Amino acid sequence: MTQPSPAPPTPRIGVDLVPIARVPALLVPESGPALHRMLTARELSLCRTADGAPDAAGIAGRLAAKEAVFKLFAATGQPLPWLSTEILRGPGGRPEVRLCGRAADLAERAGLGPIDVSISHDGGFAIAVAAAAAHAPEHQA
Repeated sequence: MTQPSPAPPTPRIGVDLVPIARVPALLVPESGPALHRMLTARELSLCRTADGAPDAAGIAGRLAAKEAVFKLFAATGQPLPWLSTEILRGPGGRPEVRLCGRAADLAERAGLGPIDVSISHDGGFAIAVAAAAAHAPEHQA
């Protein structure tokens, strides 16, 4: 008896848009540690201009990318795992997704393969698109 062939992977796409003007409110001392609950220290170090000032467009782009990646998990009703989803700089400066902890667990449950992300900034907005192939979870006998 032959085994049925596994279902082909299903493409998943997530997208998010963040107004860059929203970022300054996250940088003022009165907002407390809001930004530190959303971006890791490594990500914050990447979001600096040449003179060391916070890069609002870079911050907005990373926030949009994290939301876009979270949409791939199809984890309706669950909070976004901000600090276990990192958007870092990969080879050639391309954004690179690194998951750990809860985000890695959600990605595994969703059957996701490697995640690609693209970020763009224009007209006062940052937009991010995340894509991955989702494989059907294997049935246990």
